[in-house]
Amino acid sequence: MPIIEVKIRKGENVEKALRRLKKRLDRESVLQDAKTKRYFEKPSEKRRRKLKIAKFASYLRRRREGE
Repeated sequence: MPIIEVKIRKGENVEKALRRLKKRLDRESVLQDAKTKRYFEKPSEKRRRKLKIAKFASYLRRRREGE
C-alpha cells in the first residue's frame, strides 16, 4: 500500500491541507478498498457487484448519448 503524504505549504491552513488529503485518498480509492476488504466477499458476490456497476455505467453512458 503506497504511503500518501500531503505536505502543508507555507502559510496554508491545516483544514485546507486536510481537504487536499481527503481528495487524494478519494482519487486513489484507498478508503473504498479498506471498506471492501473489511469482510470476505464470495467470488460470485464480487462478480454480481461488478456486473451491477457495469450495467449502471452503461445506462448512464447511453443516457448521455441520447441527450
